[in-house]
Amino acid sequence: MSTDIRETHLAADRRESRGTAIVVGASLSGLMTGLTLSRAGLHVTVLERSGPSPQSGAALGLVGVDLDGESRLLDGSNRRAPSLIAIAAGGSSAMHSWSSVHARLRIAAEADPRVELRHHTVVADVGQDADAAWVTTSDGDTLRADVVVGADGHRSVVRRGVAPHKPDATFAGYVLWLGIAQESDLPAAHRLGRHQEGPDMMSGGDDYFVGYPLLGKDGSSAVGSRQLGFAWFDATRNDLFREKGRIVGDVVRRSLRNDDIPERTYRELEAQAQKLWPQPWRSAVLDRIGRRRLIGTPIAEYVPDTIANGRLALVGNAAHVQTPMTGQGFDQSVQDAEALAEALAAGLPGSTMEECLRSYQMTRLHSARDLVRSGQQFSRSFSGEAA
Repeated sequence: MSTDIRETHLAADRRESRGTAIVVGASLSGLMTGLTLSRAGLHVTVLERSGPSPQSGAALGLVGVDLDGESRLLDGSNRRAPSLIAIAAGGSSAMHSWSSVHARLRIAAEADPRVELRHHTVVADVGQDADAAWVTTSDGDTLRADVVVGADGHRSVVRRGVAPHKPDATFAGYVLWLGIAQESDLPAAHRLGRHQEGPDMMSGGDDYFVGYPLLGKDGSSAVGSRQLGFAWFDATRNDLFREKGRIVGDVVRRSLRNDDIPERTYRELEAQAQKLWPQPWRSAVLDRIGRRRLIGTPIAEYVPDTIANGRLALVGNAAHVQTPMTGQGFDQSVQDAEALAEALAAGLPGSTMEECLRSYQMTRLHSARDLVRSGQQFSRSFSGEAA
């Protein structure tokens, strides 16, 4: 492939559009931002480094949400569109796997005529001038738009352009072991009660554990058809992640997955699970260990100083990274996506893009900082670090 930079300007019919946007990252926050920016009248290209169906052992609590909620912005037909939470919930107020929520949001984005998804596209750099913002891909392509939004997680590339003085999220001092077991694979005697919807939280030794019932892959809530997800908080194996290059200095690089986890570690976790966790969570953990289907994720944190700079903005974990113990990550991403779109809808075409993004920052920055800091109290206590 030629090394010459091939520039593509994301064209839009200005008679019908408020402009163009590039969203870097098609995880939950990126898909939601693509949808809200479309509703605000922008043509959106969402760039994602992985394929359309990424896997995660995480889960989201959507118990008690408004399944009939509507967006404050109109869709392309000037009708009230379903709210982001209503799309994510898919008609069921329950605990959902991250993958199922992602699939629903992706389907909604694929159906939106003003949203284009491009998978297997790695963004290597971002830039801006007075007239546009742009991304450069690993293939050497340059794509321009009126605004570039980083929804590319805790290792955000876009954050380097927004906050070059503070580009990295830092290690919180502990890891999570994540997994989702199929209830049908567990002994019948070790299944949850019919009416349990919320999570179980418990401590064992120096560790902490959250177990959560999830709808089955087919959406069923029947006993025996559900999924059992868990997050095991562990502050004793940080050295393993440093040895494997998953933590470098105080910066989190990536997770350990499945066969990347040493056999010795699997055996240690198996012995601990037998002692620490009650049923049915013990069986769920042992099932994942036995199948070597476990994810070890070092937890990162990031307290932002800024979430917008010129024509660049950040949402979700690119903007602020809080411990999962806050239980607010998804809700914060929803608020980011909605606030950004509302700032652009209210300001364009009369205001400049920079003015719109300053308005977005004024709306979201302080509450995001406060949430991350509140979670750091747990992190420091659990990891044994001094405040």
